[in-house]
Amino acid sequence: MLSKIKFLLPVVAGALMVQACNKNNDEFYTSADGLTYKIFEKNDKGEYANKGEVNAADSTGAKIGQVVTFHWAIKNAEDSTFADTRTQGPKMPIVLPLMQPTMKGGLENALSMMSPGDSGVFKINADTLFAKTFGQPLPPFIKPGSQLTFFINMEKVQSKADAEADYAKMMEEQMQKARANAEQQLKTDDTKIQAYIKENNLQNVKKTDSGVYYVVTKEGKGPQAKAGNEVAVHYKGSFLDGKEFESSRNNPTGEPFKFTLGQQMVIKGWDDAIVNLKEGSEAILLIPSPLAYGDQDRGPSMPANSILRFDVELMDVK
Repeated sequence: MLSKIKFLLPVVAGALMVQACNKNNDEFYTSADGLTYKIFEKNDKGEYANKGEVNAADSTGAKIGQVVTFHWAIKNAEDSTFADTRTQGPKMPIVLPLMQPTMKGGLENALSMMSPGDSGVFKINADTLFAKTFGQPLPPFIKPGSQLTFFINMEKVQSKADAEADYAKMMEEQMQKARANAEQQLKTDDTKIQAYIKENNLQNVKKTDSGVYYVVTKEGKGPQAKAGNEVAVHYKGSFLDGKEFESSRNNPTGEPFKFTLGQQMVIKGWDDAIVNLKEGSEAILLIPSPLAYGDQDRGPSMPANSILRFDVELMDVK
């Protein structure tokens, strides 16, 4: 499992600050392989102090084959933070087996210089990093020939067996937290949807067991949709403020969207609501965010915890 985990590059905003407290806080050093760095460790008072230059013979850091758990933030040459594991997505640390270096002065070298509890700042050439370590083309927001600045907080350095056990526990805790958050968000969204229904004078509103509200505005005469059926749906997606974010009729082909019901090919709100419609039906679906895209911020087009309205027409049921 852990051997398949790769470096993650979420595009988000945020910052990870490294605190320090002595006169050498701002001093960078350069290793023999060309890595620019400064590493901080906690003193007895719980404050961070610059460790100074790391001796090449120092064996206290992480070793090849061990598994490291860390948070990071990454800034480009314009000092803009484009990745931060503390604010992005599940807000979980990266768990990664430490491999042989893919480049001189690279990320593996940086991680191998750190012990649990250390915080470090590292400058790494962007072109070589993306080509040799990430195996990806350079993104447009990173200038060719520039350096990236990594802010890394090392949480754990473990054997693979210990890391596997901790990772499973961490994922279970994360799932429990996500379920609790979703339950609370469902209650919040339900109140907003009920207010929307009242404000817009929607009639004959029904609600699925999961929490999706729907109104059949035109009853179809075809077969009832069921899990396992392939269906074709025309739709318009919008937010409760009326702003439209997507429409199947505006796509390049103008064709309805086709998928198999009940196979998790679409958001849960669709799977739960479409089965209540007959072929030829038109309906309004009001979907609370946990049954849509949840607390994932997908940018301006889909903010976190977005309640969605879909005006749908069930064109075909096979």
